[in-house]
Amino acid sequence: MKNKSIGKHLIYQRKLKGYSQQQLSEKTEVTVRTIQRIEKGEVHPHLQTVKLLATALYIDMNDLLPLENPREETLQKKWLLLLHATPILGFVLPLCNVLFPLFLWIHKRGDNSIYDRHGVKVINFQITALILYALSFVALLTVEKWGFLFFIAIVPLCVLIVLGNIVYAVKAHKCYYPLSIPFLRAKANAPAKAILLLLAGIASFNCSSQGIEIVTRLDGTTISKDSLTSKVDQLMVDAQVCGMAVTVFNDSSPVFQKTFGYKDYPNKLPWTDSTNIYGASLSKAVFSILVMDLVEEGVIDLDTPLESYLPKKIYKYEPRTRWHDDFTALKEDSLYHKITARMCLSHTTGFANWRWDEPDNKLRVHGEPGAKYGYSGEGFVYLQVVLEKLIGTGLQELADERIFEPLGMHHSAYQWKARFDKDFAFGHNKESEKYKKDIDNEPRSGSTLETTASNYTKFLQAVLRKQLISETAYKELFSPQIRLKSLTQFYEGSNIMTDKYDHLNLSYGLGWGYLETPYGKGVFKEGHGNGFQHYSILFPEAGKGIMIMTNSDNAESIFKELLEVAIKDVYTPWEWENYIPYIKS
Repeated sequence: MKNKSIGKHLIYQRKLKGYSQQQLSEKTEVTVRTIQRIEKGEVHPHLQTVKLLATALYIDMNDLLPLENPREETLQKKWLLLLHATPILGFVLPLCNVLFPLFLWIHKRGDNSIYDRHGVKVINFQITALILYALSFVALLTVEKWGFLFFIAIVPLCVLIVLGNIVYAVKAHKCYYPLSIPFLRAKANAPAKAILLLLAGIASFNCSSQGIEIVTRLDGTTISKDSLTSKVDQLMVDAQVCGMAVTVFNDSSPVFQKTFGYKDYPNKLPWTDSTNIYGASLSKAVFSILVMDLVEEGVIDLDTPLESYLPKKIYKYEPRTRWHDDFTALKEDSLYHKITARMCLSHTTGFANWRWDEPDNKLRVHGEPGAKYGYSGEGFVYLQVVLEKLIGTGLQELADERIFEPLGMHHSAYQWKARFDKDFAFGHNKESEKYKKDIDNEPRSGSTLETTASNYTKFLQAVLRKQLISETAYKELFSPQIRLKSLTQFYEGSNIMTDKYDHLNLSYGLGWGYLETPYGKGVFKEGHGNGFQHYSILFPEAGKGIMIMTNSDNAESIFKELLEVAIKDVYTPWEWENYIPYIKS
């Protein structure tokens, strides 16, 4: 019965077009005898033959062959299985999860509408899966914890959906693909659209991959990681810098993190992320967060004179360290009792940087506390000692409990640890000769931090993300406390007043320097010691920043150029910091 139906349809369509059997044979290369037998209902033509005849007659194949043909069940199962199962090959061959079902669909969609419907759903799901995988990869690099969970969940979820649909399609001739974006619908121009979408998806994926390989700077321009690496290498060679670690932050996360050169230049031992390095005054940035944590708990107040927290005068306590908690010289001082935590953190105590800067090595207050900026490690140590006596816990234990352990900074401490012996950086002078490594420091809040590039990166990331303390505490920490009007921070220029930096509102906050830019406030902290020169600046509103750690007395001479190239920071007051470029020195 079905054969006669095909024959009747063929006779009708042939005569409608005005073709003889001979003319139709010439157009299709189907023999006249075969056409005669089809029209008489003597044979059941192969689907390919029906397709040739329909093409020659400019009609849809369904006009000749109704869908309910007796061979359809077998064909469905075979081709449906391939449509739904071939995406698994994408795990071995990239993009084949889309390409294989796409080719099958283009080839078979005209044979049966069920292939068309299933093919569209498979391709839509697989293109969506590619996009989700690209997004999960970006999330892995940019979103802590949840990004990792998103990344590892995508592949198992997609595999389960594919396996479920293989069984569902073969048994029930149905499929269900959740989450799919309907890029395609079953219609005549769908193949061309599918190919265009696939090409766009590949281009998009490549762009997202390339995006991971670039650094976006403050002004929105970008630099490739390779170009930044080459620039650092060139600067280090030109300025004879022995070793360096650089981290650049985008979206409050490290987007570039690399170490360069040597921890031991004479012996050519490479510096790595796990190499321990003396942090110098980067110690103060960590301590300031610790203090604000205690302020939030109500342990101390920023504006209460520190001496009032102790049961006796600070100079009456017997020293427990070699020197830094010896305040006996203050017995003769009439101003120190006014000093508050805010003054210590903003460098307005009136103390010298260190007591040995005094002619007689005795600590004293110069001028009214709180009135004038004067960088002072002694101010930080004074605050530390008061806290230790008040709480009954040492600096190292407080830092471990509130900073290092919560952030996983397992290679950081305010004093030397035996485990650091295996991998540490020596400081080097301008001739690249090693300084002797100092390992007998007692914990001091202003100067003795030992850390690694990866550990200090974790700390700065936590600051950008406003972890450890509240947003209100960060706002207080990063608010200007006193304007900086001196030509330079140290040396002769520190006594020369200028309006040169007024456009930056250059100030000091609590433990961090402060300036204002078109991209929001910038907060910075330096570190400087024999053979070690460091700098970090963060732009919290922009989510950007940079960390530079070095083990060379030549390093500060490349800071200006490196800041400009890496993040377009043209705001750091390099002359005030005495970061004189090597090409000008």
